[in-house]
Amino acid sequence: MQTLNQLLNEFPKTGDPDFYKAHVPAFIYSNLKERFSVRSYQQEAFGRFVFYWNEYTDKPGEVPAQLLYHMATGSGKTLIMAGLIIYLYSKGYRNFLFFVNSSGIIDKTKDNFLNRSSSKYLFAEYISIGEKQIRINEVDNFQTAGEDDINIVFSTIQGLHSRLNIPREGGITYDDFDNKKIVLISDEAHHINAETKKGNEPYSEEVISWEGTVNRILTAGKDNILLEFTATADLSIPEIEKKYSDKLIYDYPLRQFRRDGYSKEVKVLQADLPSFERCLQAVVLSQYRRKLFEKYKKRIKPVLLFKSKTIKESQAFFSEFTSGIKTLQVSSLEKIKKTIHEEAIEKTFYYFEANNITLENLVTELKEDFSPDKLISVNSKEESEQKQLAVNSLEDETNEYRAVFAVDKLNEGWDVLNLFDIVRLYDTKDNRGAKPGQTSMSEAQLIGRGARYCPFQITAEQQYDGRKFDDDINNELRICEELYYHSAYNPRYIRELNTAMEEIGIKAKDIEKRTRKPKAQPGSSSAPGDLLPFLKPIQDKLFAVDLKTGRTNSGELFNSFNSEPTGRKEQEYSFAEFGSVIIRKAMSKLPFYYYANLKTIFPQLNSVAEFISSADYLGKVRLQVSGLPEQVIALSPAEKLAATLKILQEMAAVLCHDKTNLKNIATSPAY
Repeated sequence: MQTLNQLLNEFPKTGDPDFYKAHVPAFIYSNLKERFSVRSYQQEAFGRFVFYWNEYTDKPGEVPAQLLYHMATGSGKTLIMAGLIIYLYSKGYRNFLFFVNSSGIIDKTKDNFLNRSSSKYLFAEYISIGEKQIRINEVDNFQTAGEDDINIVFSTIQGLHSRLNIPREGGITYDDFDNKKIVLISDEAHHINAETKKGNEPYSEEVISWEGTVNRILTAGKDNILLEFTATADLSIPEIEKKYSDKLIYDYPLRQFRRDGYSKEVKVLQADLPSFERCLQAVVLSQYRRKLFEKYKKRIKPVLLFKSKTIKESQAFFSEFTSGIKTLQVSSLEKIKKTIHEEAIEKTFYYFEANNITLENLVTELKEDFSPDKLISVNSKEESEQKQLAVNSLEDETNEYRAVFAVDKLNEGWDVLNLFDIVRLYDTKDNRGAKPGQTSMSEAQLIGRGARYCPFQITAEQQYDGRKFDDDINNELRICEELYYHSAYNPRYIRELNTAMEEIGIKAKDIEKRTRKPKAQPGSSSAPGDLLPFLKPIQDKLFAVDLKTGRTNSGELFNSFNSEPTGRKEQEYSFAEFGSVIIRKAMSKLPFYYYANLKTIFPQLNSVAEFISSADYLGKVRLQVSGLPEQVIALSPAEKLAATLKILQEMAAVLCHDKTNLKNIATSPAY
């Protein structure tokens, strides 16, 4: 039997991808805040509901409507809620009950729905349908709610259950739902399926009764509606799958969300270093991103999360970090620069050097940007309301916090787009055999939340809220579309984490497994034997480089003219004649030639110096330069660099067979 979602997938018989989008009335969009660009899948989410409401004829019998949006973390489910509130108001609904498992999400959602001064407020300044202006009110009950307003009761599921079953004066009661048209909105809705899953997992009677409370509210009136939203509906459990077979209106998983370019790409950086030194790497990368954003005049402040196992450990590391930054020396940065052969780190220090940012100046900046007043510790549920507001507004220009210290903060409801680095301060794992353990799965989900895209745009033609540089492997802004997860050196844990990330969809599964086993070959001391067929053409080829002569040649388009410059000379060189300084500088501009990536192709390679000088690699490469006689005889450093860059790019394409493999290798993290 097909599910509702499957039926809706197949319903547009014409195959029109905009079938559902065309059903969305314009007043939904006009009543949302202009700065929120409604994405294509969100338009479809609205359109499916409108189609279901007006045209779908196979609804379940005479029962209240119950529908599930199963959508990826970060996909903007709250925006869907806001649009559906507007639409249902047009259908006569005035009273809305929003409930969720966490009080933190309640505060965030109130900002989304009620606080016009918040940067995350979702509605237009004035809400109207036709000539009628509409107000949104928070209410404690529906007995005296305004008949022309949108009235919302906000509650945790625990608080709702308690308030309904232990009535208080002025509070909400079951009578509020009798024969009224109520819309129930359940965020993180997987928490109300305990009764359904009772046979599979142990739950307290109180938790089980939450689902019963929701069902009692829903069935109190025949026109009531329950809209559920979650990214983790446990649809693999037969009882859950059966429950939602006729209720799942839209399934937009994290895997598709990532594939559509709406998340950051994720990289894992392992380092066999003490905790502070590992964190210092992340701090340097964060400052590099800040410099890039400033270069392109973007007011975006990158944020880091330092994640500990226990509150005690988090508090201890907070003290260690503040002390380490306060006493930071240039020698600490020099150590990272000289010993960490990872493409992002190498690129970072190259950028600092090229832009005359000395390590002395960098130390001064880091001491200022990561001073104690710009660090925030949020370790327990009892943290102050002021701290909760601060960590929920890290994107605001007036918020100066650069780093968050926490044990379990990136959980449900924390929505921070400018998070670019997560540092795991402990080194434990809990897998059983090949299956990822609960720790790895929860950390993969943490990464999924942190991978929400931080929107920016350099040119008007670019997409604002999605990745732009997937195919531009040399663009310096790629790192501003990446989330780095920093961990201790533990390959076994990383393999398990990768499996977990593949399962939840934040990391693409490898379609092709490339195994390169080094083989001893005559005349090749270190290059893998299976790459010799590709190395040989490179070493045998005479690469051609044409220099710009500075001469001009013109003529009329429809009249023939001599297009060949005269007086050119050709001169043959070897790479060795250019010197290692030029070659290293060219390699630093191309991520493919960072040592970590070269090591994935040539496992026995010992150093960049060996790659440059050895006859097994670049040592035999030759090129023929064409230009003016005075040019080719005495090449300038800039001309040598340009020639080297051109040839290295040609070689990379040969080594990787095609552009796809080049991209895969050039962007793969070093594990």
